[in-house]
Amino acid sequence: VQLVESGGGLVQPGGSLRLSCRASGFPFSRYYMSWYRQAPGKERELVAGITGDGGSTNYADSVKGRFTISRDNFRNTVYLQMNSLKPEDTAVYYCNTPYFGRNYWGQGTQVTVSS
Repeated sequence: VQLVESGGGLVQPGGSLRLSCRASGFPFSRYYMSWYRQAPGKERELVAGITGDGGSTNYADSVKGRFTISRDNFRNTVYLQMNSLKPEDTAVYYCNTPYFGRNYWGQGTQVTVSS
């Protein structure tokens, strides 16, 4: 199993970014995918999740209405569209899947929201 995130960077408050996570090594369309984030000195927290068929999504209260999770099962990729970014969204963002009862993580991509 391999998860590779991309798309992070530095953005001003109010700006947007789209993160991507390319997956391989497992039957992607059958598995729940999630985005987590970890800010300095804080625990890793769930940001958003999406079912295998993309029919159901879940969001942390802190990002509802601003972030959108989606997936392309032909490209084995899950996305996180982040709008109206705030300084408190600054963190390393990780892609996750629970495959065969084990959590797999990508290497993370840094998102920094600052003026």
